[in-house]
Amino acid sequence: MTAANGARGEVVATLGGRPRRLCLTLGALAELETAFGVEDWRTLGERLGALSARDLAVVLAALMRGGGEDAADLAGISRLFGGIHVRADDLAGRILGSQCGKIAWQLAETYFSGSARA
Repeated sequence: MTAANGARGEVVATLGGRPRRLCLTLGALAELETAFGVEDWRTLGERLGALSARDLAVVLAALMRGGGEDAADLAGISRLFGGIHVRADDLAGRILGSQCGKIAWQLAETYFSGSARA
């Protein structure tokens, strides 16, 4: 991973044993306002004063998306941080998801090319 761009407000934090780039972008800020049901950044600041573990997972996911992290990684990480899955489940799910995605794409291509069988 390249170094954080301090001019952009990025930081790199080690989460789950891996370096993750975090950045509070305008999109991440809007995502957090929506997730916590607040109208402005001042109210958001007050709301962030008392976070549950689930809230923290929401904040980390928004900041990692702001930092350019992969959506599939974020889905898996949020479930790990939230205690929903263990690392072995996350890895198996990613492998299975990748295989299913490849099969679905191959099928879709037959429809795009007109060679799909009824």
